[in-house]
Amino acid sequence: MRFFSTLVLCLALIYSHAQQATEPNYQMAARFSPKKLDKLIFSTAVDPHWLKNGDRFWYEWSTSSGKTWYLVDAAKGQKRPLFDNEKMAAEITKIVKDPFDAQHLSIDSMRFIGDETRIQFEVKSTQEIERRDSTKKDAKPVKERKVHYFEYNLNTGQLTELTGFKKPKRKPSWASISPDGQTILFARRFNLYMMDRANYEKALQNESDSTIVEQQLTTDGIEFFGFGESNSETNIDKEKNKDKRKSAFAYWSPDSKHFAVIRTDNRQVKPLWVINSIAEPRPTLETYKYHMPGEKEAPIPQVLLFNVQSKQRRELDIKQFKDQVINLQAAPVKESSRDDEYRTLTWLGTPNQLYFYRTSRDLKRIDLCSVNITTGAVQPLIREELNTYIETRRPGLVNGGQELIHWSERDGWAHFYLYDGAGKLKNQITSGAWHCEDIVGIDEKARVLYFSANGREKGEDPYYIHLYRVNFDGTGLRLLNPGDFEHEMSMADSRNYFVNSFSRVNTVPKSVLFTSDGRKVMDLETADLSALFSTGYRFPEIFKVKADDGVTDLYGVMYKPFNFDSTKKYPVIEYVYPGPQTEAVNKAFGRGMDRIDRLAQVGFVVVTVGNRGGHPSRSKWYHNYGYGNLRDYGLADKKAAVEQLGDRYPFIDVSRVGIHGHSGGGFMSTAALLVYPDFFKVAVSTAGNHDNSIYNRWWSEKHHGVKEVVGEKGDTTFTYAIDKNPELAKNLKGRLMLMHGDIDNNVHPGNTIRMANALIKANKRFDLVILPGQRHAFGDMTEYSFWRMADYFSEHLLGKKDFPVSIEEMDREVERKK
Repeated sequence: MRFFSTLVLCLALIYSHAQQATEPNYQMAARFSPKKLDKLIFSTAVDPHWLKNGDRFWYEWSTSSGKTWYLVDAAKGQKRPLFDNEKMAAEITKIVKDPFDAQHLSIDSMRFIGDETRIQFEVKSTQEIERRDSTKKDAKPVKERKVHYFEYNLNTGQLTELTGFKKPKRKPSWASISPDGQTILFARRFNLYMMDRANYEKALQNESDSTIVEQQLTTDGIEFFGFGESNSETNIDKEKNKDKRKSAFAYWSPDSKHFAVIRTDNRQVKPLWVINSIAEPRPTLETYKYHMPGEKEAPIPQVLLFNVQSKQRRELDIKQFKDQVINLQAAPVKESSRDDEYRTLTWLGTPNQLYFYRTSRDLKRIDLCSVNITTGAVQPLIREELNTYIETRRPGLVNGGQELIHWSERDGWAHFYLYDGAGKLKNQITSGAWHCEDIVGIDEKARVLYFSANGREKGEDPYYIHLYRVNFDGTGLRLLNPGDFEHEMSMADSRNYFVNSFSRVNTVPKSVLFTSDGRKVMDLETADLSALFSTGYRFPEIFKVKADDGVTDLYGVMYKPFNFDSTKKYPVIEYVYPGPQTEAVNKAFGRGMDRIDRLAQVGFVVVTVGNRGGHPSRSKWYHNYGYGNLRDYGLADKKAAVEQLGDRYPFIDVSRVGIHGHSGGGFMSTAALLVYPDFFKVAVSTAGNHDNSIYNRWWSEKHHGVKEVVGEKGDTTFTYAIDKNPELAKNLKGRLMLMHGDIDNNVHPGNTIRMANALIKANKRFDLVILPGQRHAFGDMTEYSFWRMADYFSEHLLGKKDFPVSIEEMDREVERKK
């Protein structure tokens, strides 16, 4: 009888457990894969192509009804289609002999030409033609689809096929072209070379043309201390490509007479390796230089200034800090150059002067310096010092450098300051408890600065970006695009107009045209989300909670299943990224849903929320909160946020909390499981930098801190110590899945292997997934990684136990043509 009673009790427990398990809704999650979202979400923001003549721009706009191309004349307040789609489709059909209609008009490579009253574009037909590569001997002809080239006159509506037209060759990646287009710079075998325009035209037709004349500029370049070196080639590819032209990252003077390059001595920097085990026919080794935190063998930069005519060079005297970093400043690129054949990288300055930042290794001291091109003299202009680390932005030049607009966080908030050309402070332009982001434009004549900023408008999420204008003397500050939304701006080169696209995560995106003084010219577009909503899609919810200190406001977004039932209890999953450069909390509507909306459809409430130390666009105190505590600083806030949401909403089950993140979020999610093992129950940690002592120096030393030690004899050394996830392996109680690409040359897979090693030595059960042949972002295995994550959370938060071997949701999308 006792045995029978025990058996009944066991069966009852098993039945009870089975009743508690919730079936994950994989069908709904599959509905929102990236490929399917491409057919549900169309254009969400007007992306203007500003023209060179007048305040005009064109853009293309897609909806569920097809694609339309528009031309806008901002000065006249007029918007019209570039052409009639129906008539254009009919004309193209007659010429190409393939059927087209207004909804399915496949036009590529559109650009304005001449006086900007005509456009050129191309259309690919189904007709196959044979093409032979004339640059290779005995090359066999290959079949490809014929491309038709057209020119359309906007005034007359006449369409002309450009028979015999030869499409201009794209600029090869190795070519650095001077502003006047006459000099082309490149690297080969670690040295610099140049050619003139005529020989460049030959290279465009055939890079192996033996008649091409090149001029060698340097002879002292060697491996790891040369020009044109790449960090993304396998050892086999390096040998195979050693004689090919490579890109030389050069900053040109506006008059094309000089250029500057940074040549870095990496010879003493220690190497790192990844092995691509699935390469054919044999696994390949990739070797690259990788400076880790605290290592004394640092890269040593030098700045070289070249005279194009004399072909002579001068090394600039930039020495100031041990293991310093040099950043040459580039001039802003004109909006109207977007559709040009190529864009030249031009230095910030004049033909006679350029600018650069010089940063100490601990990032506590930064100099903005100028260089006299004639003499080569380096002049420090502005010094910034702080006890944590210093951020920079490109300075704004006024009247060729007679004045400078400088961005600084010296008073605890990011603001702009006006200096004279010699580096003397004239006045602070902006001030207050809000954050200035970037210079958008400068009107030198009116002495007006246009800039983006956030946190100034009361009652709004302080992260929402706006556009402002202010006079150089700090007067006349004006908000130009009001509205409680995240804003994205594109301003014309004339500074007369700007396109403003805006939304929140819970609103339909819109785009509007404004004048530069904030007057609305016209509504441009409202995104078509009808197909998305027809699937049952629902906007997420925005919320605000307190940080663990009970004082600091944190802002977040909650994603629910679209079939949400408020009477049920749902497990909660936090999608995290610790910062300090971003908090991975969406502010505008977007199409990337894998880790948030889509994951919620499986049967979870998914939460993203900020944390102290997580984002640079608040106060400097907020941003630097985690300095010196890079492993743990954000964890208490993540825990406190879920606890408050659990108190606020009865449908949130705080006894079933999962956490997921990628890269820094992979590091953070594992740390959460180990630091708060009784709160966080499940983690899926992908590509995590679990051991920041082997992550790159620039991220780890900057955000955690490195100590500069000056000895009695004046010698300088650096010490670095940081808490690591593997040190807490013994704390694991919950379920942990680690995932990493095996050729990740950003966050080396050694980070995850070290974490696994520590867990094994601590006698812990966990799951490890290695993605073969994948870099940091997982490439073509992203969808696979999503379903493995969904399985893991479904098993350990919803109670599902049995999973088929095949991922049916992926198999269902495979076209089986054989």
